[in-house]
Amino acid sequence: MSLISLPGIAKVRRDMLRINLRTRTLGLIALTLLVLATVVIVGGLMNADDYAPNYAAKKLWPSLSHLFGTDFMGRDMFARTLKGLSVSMQIGFAASLVSATIAITLGILAATLGRGVDRLVNWLVDLSMGIPHLLQLILISFMLGGGIKGVAIAVAVTHWPPLTRIIRAEVMQILSAPYVHISRGLGRGRFWVARKHIFPQILPQCIVGLILMFPHAILHEAAITFVGFGVPLDMPAVGSILAESMKHLATGMWWLALFPGLALLMVVLLFNALGSNVRLLTDPRSAHR
Repeated sequence: MSLISLPGIAKVRRDMLRINLRTRTLGLIALTLLVLATVVIVGGLMNADDYAPNYAAKKLWPSLSHLFGTDFMGRDMFARTLKGLSVSMQIGFAASLVSATIAITLGILAATLGRGVDRLVNWLVDLSMGIPHLLQLILISFMLGGGIKGVAIAVAVTHWPPLTRIIRAEVMQILSAPYVHISRGLGRGRFWVARKHIFPQILPQCIVGLILMFPHAILHEAAITFVGFGVPLDMPAVGSILAESMKHLATGMWWLALFPGLALLMVVLLFNALGSNVRLLTDPRSAHR
């Protein structure tokens, strides 16, 4: 008779697969955070001389000395792209944090303070989502005078509606659970129920929602900067770099748009991968497969 039964072997294999899934997910999260943090830190600490004009090196093709080539003023496009990504990511982080805070606050208020507040919040959500997103961004940024402040505020006050709906639905589901009714029957107040039952359960959704806001915020910042209503053209940002490059594509300087665009796409995909892996890690149904 075998010392190790078949069910025991199957259980060990399931445990190993579960550990491997969690380990792989944590490894991907750590790697993604490392890459994104490196871009922000290196771009933020970069000296202005690294991407200053150098007319002796104008219009150079990509090479080992200039990985992304140089532009019509001799500026190194690799340094400009890193600096631009850093600026875009900082704006996206600040705007996403504010937008997520608005969404969490309104979602909880809509689910807990009665029908009147719920109708008001739903009306605000429908109103915001009924207006084209890019049009909202342009109007708000234009009213605030553009620049980093105008772009950040525009992105922050337009990205909360989808997450608000998710948080509201999640809180309403929690409030209808039997254990919440039991807690209220035992005399527990609203703040105790919120602290013990609501916040711990909506925290994963809040974290994933915040992370997934980043790529949208970065893309929208680049979009309104590209059309001239965002970050000034004299400041390195991906949107302004792409806007400048459009004037020189006809002259054969294809690298001015290709590499910054690919770098922006890579950052967006990394944020999406980070959000997907965090959701996989925090979801009990997938975390225990």
